[in-house]
Amino acid sequence: MNLPEVSNGGGSGFPAVSIGNKRNKYQRMDSDSQNHHHDAEARNTRTRKYVMACAFFASLNNVLLGYDVGVMSGAVLFIQQDLKITEVQTEVLIGSLSIISLFGSLAGGRTSDSIGRKWTMALAALVFQTGAAVMAVAPSFEVLMIGRTLAGIGIGLGVMIAPVYIAEISPTVARGFLTSFPEIFINLGILLGYVSNYAFSGLSVHISWRIMLAVGILPSVFIGFALCVIPESPRWLVMKGRVDSAREVLMKTNERDDEVEERLAEIQQAAASTEGSEQRPVWRELLSPSPVVRKMLIVGFGIQCFQQITGIDATVYYSPEILKEAGIQDETKLLAATVAVGITKTVFILFAMFLIDSVGRKPLLYVSTIGMTVCLFSLSFTLTFLGQGTLGITLALLFVCGNVAFFSIGMGPVCWVLTSEIFPLRLRAQASALGAVGNRVCSGLVAMSFLSVSRAITVGGTFFIFSLVSTLSVIFVYVLVPETSGKSLEQIELMFQGGLETKGSEVELGDAERLVRKDQEF
Repeated sequence: MNLPEVSNGGGSGFPAVSIGNKRNKYQRMDSDSQNHHHDAEARNTRTRKYVMACAFFASLNNVLLGYDVGVMSGAVLFIQQDLKITEVQTEVLIGSLSIISLFGSLAGGRTSDSIGRKWTMALAALVFQTGAAVMAVAPSFEVLMIGRTLAGIGIGLGVMIAPVYIAEISPTVARGFLTSFPEIFINLGILLGYVSNYAFSGLSVHISWRIMLAVGILPSVFIGFALCVIPESPRWLVMKGRVDSAREVLMKTNERDDEVEERLAEIQQAAASTEGSEQRPVWRELLSPSPVVRKMLIVGFGIQCFQQITGIDATVYYSPEILKEAGIQDETKLLAATVAVGITKTVFILFAMFLIDSVGRKPLLYVSTIGMTVCLFSLSFTLTFLGQGTLGITLALLFVCGNVAFFSIGMGPVCWVLTSEIFPLRLRAQASALGAVGNRVCSGLVAMSFLSVSRAITVGGTFFIFSLVSTLSVIFVYVLVPETSGKSLEQIELMFQGGLETKGSEVELGDAERLVRKDQEF
C-alpha cells in the first residue's frame, strides 16, 4: 500500500498532510486537557490549603482550654504555697473553670447566631486574654477567682463555636478530619501547659505560677491574625439572607463549581424549611423538642456528658496527685511524668485525625470506650493493690497514658465532631452550646469533687467508679450513636428523620464515590 508523502512543513516538525493535521489537532486537544487537569489540580490544592488554614485558626481558642487544664495541674502546687489556699479552695479553683465556662457556651450559641461564628471567636479570645492577665497578677484567692471567671467565659465561647464553624465550612469527605482540629489543639495546649510547668518550676514560688498562667495569653494573640484569614460560615450567611457572600465562601472551600451549587442549594433548602417555625424561639424548641430533635439532643448531649464523667479531666488535672499516690514523691519527677502523659495524649489524637473519615466515627468510639474502660479498671487495681513500689509506679504511669491515649483516639475528637454535625442549621449553634454546657458541667463536677471523693474512698476506688461509667458509655455508643461519616450536614438531618432509608444505597454510593475520589487529598 502506497503511503502519502509527508513533508516537514517548513521545518515545523509536524506533517503537512491531513493525517498530520489530525495529529496536530489531537495533540492540541490533549494539551488543553492537560491544562484543564493542571488548573483543576491547582484549584484543589488551593482549596485544601485554604480550608486547612481556616480550621487551624478557628481552633486556636481551644489551645487556651488545653493550656489551662495542663498548666493548672502543676501551677496549683505553687499557688497553694504562695497564697496559702485550702484543699477546698484548690478544688474550687480547678473545677470552677468548667462550671463558669458553661455560661460562655450558653451565651456563645446566641452570640454566634447574632454576630456570626467568626466574631464570636474574636470575642472569646478577648475575654480570655483579660482573665489570664488578671490571674497572672492576682494578689489573693479572691482576685484569682475573678480572673478565673473571665477566662472560663472566654473558654466557653471558644470551645462551643470552633467545631460548629469548622463543620459548616468543611467539605463533606473531610469534615471529620477538619472538625477534629479543636480536640487536637486542646491536646496541644495540655502538652504546652505541662511543659510550662516543668520549664518554670525552678523559679521562686511567688513568680513561677504567675508566669505559667501569663504564658496562656500568647495563643489568643494570634486570633487577631486569624480574623484576616478566615471567612464567615456560609451557612450563617445564608441564614442572614447573604446568599452571594455564602457562594463566595463555598467557592473557596469546595473544589468544583457544581459541588458549590449543590451545597448552596442544600443549605438554602435547610434554611427555608425552618422559616415557618421562625416565630418559635430556638431555646423553646430545644426545651420542648420534636421526636427527631429529641433523638439528636440525646445523642449530642449524652456523648458530651460521657466524655467527661468517664474521668478524663480528673486524669489530666490531677495526674501529679495520681502519680504521687502510686509512689512518685519528687515534684520535678512528678511534673516530668505529666509531660509524658501530655505527649501521649497529643500523639494519639493524630491517629484519630487521619482515621475519623475513612474508618468512621462509631468504630473509633468503640475502640476508645472499651480501651478506656480497661485502662481505668487496671489503674484502679494498680493503685489499690500495687502502689508505692517500682512496679506500681510503672503500671500506674502506663495505665494513665493508656487512658488518655484511648480517649484521644475516639471519645475526645469524635464527641465534638458529632455534636457539630447532627443538628439542623437553625438549631445547630444553640444545640451545640447546650451540648457544650453538659460537657462543662460534668467536667466541673468531676474536677471539683475528685480530691474529696478520693479522700473518702481512695484514688483507686474513684477510678473504679470511672471504669463503671466508661462501661455504660460503650453501651450508649452501641445503642444510640449513628454513623455520620461521608454524609453532608443536610443528609445527616435527613437520616435522623428517617429520610435516607427511602433513598438508601443511592446516597451511600454517592458518598462512597466521593470518599474514594478524595480520601487521599486531605
